[in-house]
Amino acid sequence: MDTLISLADGFAIALTWQNLLLALLGCFLGTIMGALPGLGPSNGVAILIPLAFTLGLGATPSLILLTSVYYGAMYGGRISSILLNIPGDEPAMMTCLDGYPMAKNGMAGQALSLSGIASFVGAFFATWGLILLAPQLVKIALLFGPAEYFALFALAFMTLGGVSSTNQAKSAFAAALGLGLAMIGVDTQTGVPRFTFGEVHLYDGLDFLVAIVGLFALSEVFIFLEHRHGNADGNAEKIRVGRLTPPVAMLKSTTPTMIRSTILGFIAGVLPGAGASLGSFISYSFEKRLVDSEGKTFGKGDPRGVAAPEAGNNAAAGGALVPMLALGVPGSGTTAVLLAVLLSLNITPGPLLFTQNPDVVWGLIAALFIANIMLLAMNIPMVGLFTRVLMVPPRILMPIVAMVSFVGIYGISGSSFDLLVMIGFGVMGWVLRKLDVPLVPIILGTLLGNSMENNLRRAISIDNGDWLTLIDSPLSVTLWLIAIVGFILPLVVGRKVKAKMHAPRDDEGAIADWSETVSGVCYRIANARMTGNIPCPATTMAPPGLPKRYIRPDPRRCGCFPQNVPPAPSAPQRGLRGRPCGSGNGSATGALPRRIWPLGRFGWGSVSRAASADALFRHPAGNTSATTDRHR
Repeated sequence: MDTLISLADGFAIALTWQNLLLALLGCFLGTIMGALPGLGPSNGVAILIPLAFTLGLGATPSLILLTSVYYGAMYGGRISSILLNIPGDEPAMMTCLDGYPMAKNGMAGQALSLSGIASFVGAFFATWGLILLAPQLVKIALLFGPAEYFALFALAFMTLGGVSSTNQAKSAFAAALGLGLAMIGVDTQTGVPRFTFGEVHLYDGLDFLVAIVGLFALSEVFIFLEHRHGNADGNAEKIRVGRLTPPVAMLKSTTPTMIRSTILGFIAGVLPGAGASLGSFISYSFEKRLVDSEGKTFGKGDPRGVAAPEAGNNAAAGGALVPMLALGVPGSGTTAVLLAVLLSLNITPGPLLFTQNPDVVWGLIAALFIANIMLLAMNIPMVGLFTRVLMVPPRILMPIVAMVSFVGIYGISGSSFDLLVMIGFGVMGWVLRKLDVPLVPIILGTLLGNSMENNLRRAISIDNGDWLTLIDSPLSVTLWLIAIVGFILPLVVGRKVKAKMHAPRDDEGAIADWSETVSGVCYRIANARMTGNIPCPATTMAPPGLPKRYIRPDPRRCGCFPQNVPPAPSAPQRGLRGRPCGSGNGSATGALPRRIWPLGRFGWGSVSRAASADALFRHPAGNTSATTDRHR
């Protein structure tokens, strides 16, 4: 009963005209950013943080705006996945597998509407799960002491390392870098400056918002500047949507799928560090094993293959808010950005948040319900408008991103030094992305570093320097065991999967269809305007026994998929770096340019982002026999 009363108070806060307008604006902008390949929810929220502070919004309105952007981006990621086979963000990657085949079959409008309904179902029931689970988790969190909080932070880092990148060493390096950045400033206990290098502006440490905007927003601008000769004019191809209303029979057949995927996605989202990507992958995999174990319909335009990942990733988005609000530990990269916003507003997430700032919590939860209804009403009739956003040239979009970043950060702090720090973080993010180092652990380390250090000091001081106090209570031991399992399990599973991939099989032809299905997704990811560390589906979803040549070809050869090779171009493409494959003197005798961004990030050779998917897929038909033989 107390929960319902608090929720009613939250609706009284969220239903003001200002908050409703902010929710509508956030949903609209979030859907646009989610539809644009490469931006996604993390970048979308980071870009609009300066806007929220520049407008002078309070804590509750700021969170309503940014969480609406978060949910809107989760909705919008499906648009480019279905229409262009280019995921708008990592969670939408699984939607490509059946969404794009539906679009090719003339059912693009139905796929978009069905995915919007599935997103609504997942997010709506996940919000109810947040209401029911978060207060119970708060009761458990009240039992936490300094040692338990230190173990909880370690759990967040270790589980995040297992899912944020295919290389845990790089995730560990990123987390260590974030912790090191958190140590910059004057030590609160000893008063000794650390890593300030005599710069008085660093005595207060690094601003969370400056680091986030630099790493996410400015690094994308630098990537565009590096490869501005690629798809700088956007996708000018006309997109046909068709009928928008899905048949009743389709809705009936996908309803059980939405329910199952919502449950799985919410559980995945509650796990610290997992986020929507894991929810999308688990939901799709489980549904395929349950209803189509022989692979007859999934991957060929099955509506259940669209409903499952969309319900799963949106449910995971709601589930990721549970550990952030109740424990102060982000459940995903986007909630890590939201955590930085709360800390910047002098609001500390955790067990006391529900008692000290109930208006913020319940106003936010009520706004989530309102935003979901707005997104459902907006995404179905306005699909035609959102698809036109896919044609926005990056040469127009990127200057806007840079302008909002600089004006917003300067409006918040009024310090030109913060602008220099933001540029430095932008350069660092650009370099780390080229090295395939995930950015989320850096943000997590920067956010939680001070709290982790303070709790470690308190725990040791309470027991007079005894380090065994970190494993003294059953709760801390449980958290440490979960953390160790969360760190080791991906290593063990990864080795087994690699061993099965490299094992010889006689039935290579049996998996050719699977490779052809996934190759279209991976190929377009490789040539899209991506920004985050999006793993290739062929390396993360490969079934046992997939031949190595389908995954990692000879870097000297072009492309990586023997099944979907575009026809040879009639002339070298303008703006492509390097010579076309198979040519010793620059003549266009091959199918693809030798250097294609971001294949190098996926372990497929050298990198160059000059080639665009549109340029490569618009070649006139030609002789492809030589190309096919070369790839095989």
